[in-house]
Amino acid sequence: MINKNKKIYMWYKVKELREKGLNKSQISTETQLDRATVRKYLQMTENEFHNWISTSKNLPLKLSKYLPFVKKELEACQYLSAAQIEDRLKENFTDLPDFHSKTVYNFTELVRRKYNIPKPKKKDARVFEKLPELPYGQQAQVDFGQTFMQTSEGKRRKIYFFAMVLSRSRQKFFYLDNKPFTTVSSIHAHNLAFEYFEGVPKEILYDQDSVFIHDENLGDYLLTNKFKKYCNSQDFKTIFCRKADPQSKGKVENVVKFIKQNFLRGRKFADIEMLNKDAILWLKRTGNGKRHSGTQKIPFEEWCNEKKYLLPLKSKTKKEYQNLKKYKVRKDNTIIYKSNHYSLPAGTYKNKETSIFLEIKQDSLYLYSIENEHLATHKISLNKGEYIRNTDHRREKSKTTAEFEKQAFEILQKTEISEEFIALLKKKKSRYYRDNLQYIIKKINCTSEKIITESILFCIENKQFNSNVLCQIIEKKKLEIEQKQQADKFIKTEIDVAEKIPEISESKISKSNINDYEKLF
Repeated sequence: MINKNKKIYMWYKVKELREKGLNKSQISTETQLDRATVRKYLQMTENEFHNWISTSKNLPLKLSKYLPFVKKELEACQYLSAAQIEDRLKENFTDLPDFHSKTVYNFTELVRRKYNIPKPKKKDARVFEKLPELPYGQQAQVDFGQTFMQTSEGKRRKIYFFAMVLSRSRQKFFYLDNKPFTTVSSIHAHNLAFEYFEGVPKEILYDQDSVFIHDENLGDYLLTNKFKKYCNSQDFKTIFCRKADPQSKGKVENVVKFIKQNFLRGRKFADIEMLNKDAILWLKRTGNGKRHSGTQKIPFEEWCNEKKYLLPLKSKTKKEYQNLKKYKVRKDNTIIYKSNHYSLPAGTYKNKETSIFLEIKQDSLYLYSIENEHLATHKISLNKGEYIRNTDHRREKSKTTAEFEKQAFEILQKTEISEEFIALLKKKKSRYYRDNLQYIIKKINCTSEKIITESILFCIENKQFNSNVLCQIIEKKKLEIEQKQQADKFIKTEIDVAEKIPEISESKISKSNINDYEKLF
């Protein structure tokens, strides 16, 4: 009734202002009515207006057949928003007509009023600062969320989820679990997100979560061992927010809120696999399929452009290993396959539950950790009782390949030709690349840049991509130079001795008289 009286007052007010000579825009400013409403009021006579407001409003014809469903959803969960009702309609009915989101909102509000289903008041929302848009492919933001869901038996079940959003396109991904996330499960969620995005952003913004950070000291972060190892294997840069600073990662904060209030709120929990399947469908039709209120663009359409700027994928996801067979790891860091022992890197065995995935490709075994890391590749032996071991499975793992690479560059003087040789070595001897680097570090020392350059050129020209061959050539050239130096030293010594011999001066030689000899005879 209040709304009706207000409309009557506004109609007369609009007519009064029009008679005073104000145009539609000026009347809209004066009355705070929409310009379209002002135009509508001006077009109606007094009788038409009173007939219009006295006519009872019917529910939109497009959605009237779905009234029982919407009423049931609202009665079960009064806090459901119009956006959630729209998503539930799309999820449960395939024969939906085309409609605007505003139609669903009006329909939902009318159902609430008709059946007296008020919506609980919202708490005061946090205010976030709007930041400038970043370039495509530059950044993603990560956060965790948790909430309670109702099971079909009426029990409460706590659900945890990992969320990642690309900062520019707002393309979202989230992965749910029924237990708290660990570093291992978070790494798995990262890989699933990268697969969903079909690429990797250049940097990822994180909260200071104990899953990723072991300790923090005035901006210096100590990552957990497993997460540090994972980051070293990837190309993205990690950035951590200050504590209690949600504004700096407001995009993913909004995504976490969106997931809770739109996807999870009021949904029944059956099992975690089904929930993750429903999540992917929700992302397609709602999370990434609807226009973003901030950018006014559809995230999926923006992502189609952004994915061209993402870094290429590196890690495989666990999904690819679901059909692979698990094998127990023995205490001696081996597995048994068809009566043969195959080696794994030292330290693979942790406890009696340690397992790996085994994949057969042509005539080779590919062994992967549960965390989806490639551990070893072996040729399949056709014999029985053999022990097949990679040469590097006993080596020191404390240093990374990057550290050995840096040392090798310094030893080889880090010239353009040495960089080319290292790159070719990595390409041609990928499985033994680390061993070759260690051989260079161990065998080459105190060698001039000229000898190294000449030796590397010889190796490249003769396609000898082997550190042992390089070292032999270096030693040979050093020996040749040493022999030449000794020869030059000997020649110099001879010359010096010759120069010290005094010259024979011309002296007067005494002559015997022949008459003396005749007298003797």
